[in-house]
Amino acid sequence: DALPICYQRGAFTGPFKDTPGKFEMAQGGTILLDEIGDMDVRFQAKLLQVLQDSEFQKLGSAETVHVDVRIIAATHCDLRKAIREGRFREDLFYRLNVISFQVPALRERKEEIIGLASHFLVKHSVPGIPPPQIGPELSDALLAYNWPGNVRELENTMRKYLVLRSEDLIVEE
Repeated sequence: DALPICYQRGAFTGPFKDTPGKFEMAQGGTILLDEIGDMDVRFQAKLLQVLQDSEFQKLGSAETVHVDVRIIAATHCDLRKAIREGRFREDLFYRLNVISFQVPALRERKEEIIGLASHFLVKHSVPGIPPPQIGPELSDALLAYNWPGNVRELENTMRKYLVLRSEDLIVEE
């Protein structure tokens, strides 16, 4: 479900108005394609065509929509391996791979864990209620944990801490 379908009013039973797609909404700006490596091969072909031609047609419409967007694509998987296995199109890889960089897993960036955890506590706190502090025991536990879910797991852990308000429960878990 990486690329929601946009359609023209009357394209099929039900739609009473035009629905813009993600590329139309990003017109003149930037669109993030998260977890591109998990995209179905059929969608990859459609995406490649949009990237090559800078245009597409809505379902049920003969009108061509021109788009000017910058693409940021992210993935957790090894795309070169996915290409070898036939799960990712090589031509799409080279179309997207203009500037590439890898962000190491959170477990390899331990010096960022406490700062990120504090950020998430502030971000998800109820306005007017100060977030709980990260004490030494919780700090040690956060640094010792392997974080297989990376930053998303850390964020959810801090959200849980905000709800439970118990450093001991978080450390125990």
